[in-house]
Amino acid sequence: MDLHILDHRLRVISISKNGLVNFTHPLIKLIFLRNRTRCKFFSLTETPENYTVVLDEEGFKELRPSEHLKVESSIWLPLNVVSNGNASSSSQAVGVTKIAKSVIAPLAQQHVSVFMLSTYQTDFILVREKDLSVVISTLEEEFNIYKEVGGESVPMHCQDVSNGLQKNGKEATQPTVHPVLIPQNQFCVMSLDPDTLPSIATTLIDVLFYSSSPKEDTNQDLDHIKFFSFSLIDGYISLVMDTEAQRQFPADLLFTSSSGELWRMVRIGGQPLGFDECGIVAQISQPLADSDISAYYISTFSFDHALVPEEDIVSVTDMLQHQRKEQAAS
Repeated sequence: MDLHILDHRLRVISISKNGLVNFTHPLIKLIFLRNRTRCKFFSLTETPENYTVVLDEEGFKELRPSEHLKVESSIWLPLNVVSNGNASSSSQAVGVTKIAKSVIAPLAQQHVSVFMLSTYQTDFILVREKDLSVVISTLEEEFNIYKEVGGESVPMHCQDVSNGLQKNGKEATQPTVHPVLIPQNQFCVMSLDPDTLPSIATTLIDVLFYSSSPKEDTNQDLDHIKFFSFSLIDGYISLVMDTEAQRQFPADLLFTSSSGELWRMVRIGGQPLGFDECGIVAQISQPLADSDISAYYISTFSFDHALVPEEDIVSVTDMLQHQRKEQAAS
């Protein structure tokens, strides 16, 4: 398999709910006016706590400093796995499951923190730029590694990265098993032709910026969770929303997989997770991979979110409860 280090340098940002009004203009520009900005990687995810924005340096220039804006200090690089021949059959597990054992688990063993962004089209594994040499030395036995430079894919080897980091070699400590929440919403993972974006603009603006009342935000009942994700990355659009939000959009414009599958969410973390702990994604993705269960995985500024097929939610719940009991006993 090939591993591509994409030609984007990314920032991860949180916008507070009550501060969103200060950023609606630049966010609308980034979403709808692609020709007015040079941003090529943009993702916006709403959770009950805040909005998480992942965007490249060109997009970052659009956002003014503010007390309502928190910026994670690192530069992040997106990695993308391409299977040889790019063949995929509908019976195979999709999403983060495909890369759990080959990418995520080895990086966790080497204490490399990852930030995941699954989309309708692919999975992006974000790693800190300062960890790149560890990433390459950890994964180069398993993958042909390429770095995209100006549209060209250039082969990369560990000796090509001279930032002084060596392969860790230590055994990773047993990570904390974080509590999980499984809300009742059913979710859809969909895409949209960018040319039809203007025709859903009013609905999208309404759902993203006006759908939450202050009363909803202070409601601690997370039985049904507010979660909406929009990504526009290298010209491809990905949307993750629950079925209630989906009903507001014209059905003929949004497309999903042929099975039209519904997904359930596993939200990871009782307290905000932070960015330095390693192994959080591996902890969820590894057992799913062992059971061949598909999953999309979206990290946000405060919590992580795995989407699994609705028919698998009971077995996933049992698996995670067993995992917690095992750690409590050890």
